[in-house]
Amino acid sequence: MASFEEIKKVAVIGAGTMGRGIVMNFINVGYPVTWLDVNAEMLEKGVEEIGKVYKRSVAQERFDQAEADARVARITTTQDYADLADMDLVIEAVYENMDLKKKIFAELEIAVKPSGILASNTSYLNIDEIASATKRPSQVLGLHFFSPAHIMKLLEVVRGKDTAQDVLDACLAIGKTIKKEAVLAGNCHGFIGNRMLEKYSRQSREVVLEGATPWQVDQALQGFGMAMGPYRMYDVVGIDLGWRSRQLAGVGRGEPIVWLDNKLCEMERFGQKSGHGFYKYEPGSRQAIHDPETDMLAREVAEEAGYTQRDIGDEEIVRRCILALVNEGARILDEGYAESAEDIDRVYLYGYGFPADKGGPMKYADSLGLDEVLKQIRQLEAEQGEFWKPAAGLVRRAEAGESFRA
Repeated sequence: MASFEEIKKVAVIGAGTMGRGIVMNFINVGYPVTWLDVNAEMLEKGVEEIGKVYKRSVAQERFDQAEADARVARITTTQDYADLADMDLVIEAVYENMDLKKKIFAELEIAVKPSGILASNTSYLNIDEIASATKRPSQVLGLHFFSPAHIMKLLEVVRGKDTAQDVLDACLAIGKTIKKEAVLAGNCHGFIGNRMLEKYSRQSREVVLEGATPWQVDQALQGFGMAMGPYRMYDVVGIDLGWRSRQLAGVGRGEPIVWLDNKLCEMERFGQKSGHGFYKYEPGSRQAIHDPETDMLAREVAEEAGYTQRDIGDEEIVRRCILALVNEGARILDEGYAESAEDIDRVYLYGYGFPADKGGPMKYADSLGLDEVLKQIRQLEAEQGEFWKPAAGLVRRAEAGESFRA
């Protein structure tokens, strides 16, 4: 059985951006890391990129060159699963593809000692299905890091149906050691953070079809205190990720809410990385510049989808996006996928840039009064239907005069 004290040797699989960030979390606090990728060139480039990050840190006098060299020296690269035999914790960080992840976990089952903990850095996929590729489901869990993994504070520790308690405890403790806010989450689609984000994102897109502009949506939500508006976030992540996965799944066109994204991708406007997405970017700059052409394209898409547009105020944008978060958070509590409302708030404060002065979506709902929150959600349900059906736990607490956080 695993315990925190026994986790001495760590491996990371995948030399992409996420893998690189995860490696840095461990070498930063003294862990030796074995880094595996089937592509030797990717590994070489990964180590080089980590060196560049540390070079900037040295230039900023965060630590000296000797420390930077010591950190990089903790990395051992390999292309051979046999080199993971005596690892205590292995974190898989390849792209979101169930077949690929199961193939990797089947390899790990053979290669890694029986007591080794096997973790997936998936952001959506079913941990139990991943664990089914092994004979040790009690040793399998999700460790969902947030991008960029060496900077973002949140770590969702995802419990599968068979994950042993001592494995969860060991990984929650490791989370603290690598200076993360580690939150225990249940195994549902998107876990806590991304499951709620899906509802927030849907409203950010619906209001644009109804008459707002992406620029206005971002301004309104940044005005509320969000670190970044949703459209800026889509540009940072890359608009093409969703577009490509829709094409692979054979639903290229999808619902009207993604038609604007599709149109931008067809114009090769993939976001920040291509210098143009919902916003424009000057060469070498990450500064988002308002693009009136995006507003015009949004109007064209709305017209094509049969929407009659109207003036939408900032207050309505904020109300709908934030209440969508609150209602889904309440549902997650009802279903037992979060331990507490406080944990949900920690996810949103440390992983999604929710304004610290408002304490997180559930605390913010408490500050409004749950009777008022329920009244507003019921009004939206009457106007817009099923999406806004209030969570049972919200109704119960509001009617009893209770709050999410005591």
